[in-house]
Amino acid sequence: MTNQLKGFQPDWVSPPGETILDVMEERDWSQAELAQRLGFSTKHLNQLVKGKVALTDEAALRLERVLGSTANFWLNREAKYREHLARIEAQERYKAWTGWLDQLPLAELKKAKVIPDERITSAVKPALVERLLSFFGVASPDSWQTQYGDMQASFRRTRETQSDVGAIASWLRLGEIKAEQIELPKYNRATFIKALDDIREMTTQPPQQFEPAMRQLCGEAGVKLVLVPAIPKSHVSGVARWLNRHTPLIQISLYGKTNDKFWFTFFHEAAHILLHAESKADIFLDDPNHGTTDSEQEHEANRWAGDKLIPPSHAFELSQIVPTAPEITAFATSINIHPGIVVGRLQHEGRLGYATPLNKLKQSFRFVEECER
Repeated sequence: MTNQLKGFQPDWVSPPGETILDVMEERDWSQAELAQRLGFSTKHLNQLVKGKVALTDEAALRLERVLGSTANFWLNREAKYREHLARIEAQERYKAWTGWLDQLPLAELKKAKVIPDERITSAVKPALVERLLSFFGVASPDSWQTQYGDMQASFRRTRETQSDVGAIASWLRLGEIKAEQIELPKYNRATFIKALDDIREMTTQPPQQFEPAMRQLCGEAGVKLVLVPAIPKSHVSGVARWLNRHTPLIQISLYGKTNDKFWFTFFHEAAHILLHAESKADIFLDDPNHGTTDSEQEHEANRWAGDKLIPPSHAFELSQIVPTAPEITAFATSINIHPGIVVGRLQHEGRLGYATPLNKLKQSFRFVEECER
């Protein structure tokens, strides 16, 4: 029996006690006799056989000496059995947690290939709960709520009631996963300042030219830059946050899709990294419409971004512009920025309506799948 037990790897899940009973039957031992040989009480051995008490390291060593198998064999049997029980219990919890799915943008998560593109029935919901907990990297919906729903976020927005925590959390997590795949040096503030000067000169370039260049420049400064398509109801244009003490992240959604919003959002988030590094626990989520806010940090980031794109030294020239396509284009050319950014600035200042024909000076962006690049 000793040789048969060594290396024995059962392909079913059962308590180690079943193997103990098999050995007892083969050797014609009573529980009392085996308990005496093991130095256990009969009651304890009975509970061990029935899986009511865990098989400890010491018990495994005693079984090795008495039955001739290895302690590792018994501990593996115990671990697989306990894992099986834990998974059964987890499945029951997943069934109880299916209501959490109502908080998540399942259609968008299908598009992002986070979950299968199939009909969601009651039968598949527990499996979806398990899959989405893994996607978010949390153990339970309560943990998800703590991690994402209750986050201390500075959120500049005008449509708070239309914002969806599940949509925001999903968008943030998609960015986190992208960022995890990027390896960079530690953040260097001086290098980032220089990078922003260089990036500001790229606003007249097409996306296929400036995007890889700005990723590289940010990366050399230790700043992760990711683009993640907007999720409906999140109303988020960008986020600035610190993934850890040494790694800032800028995540942009292209919500709004025009270049004036893209570039203002980017420099606004960059301002948070530069100016508010002491607030590493905060997540600065930003609405594309630049709504009113009481946050001084948001006001600072707004001013910094606006001044970066159109320096204060050109404020008088800007104030004298007659809002026509030729004058806007000439002014934009003189300070080396895209004319669409000037149109956006004039709209923000109330000098142009948002439905103006001059919107034709703006450039529209769209996400391009990696395979198209």
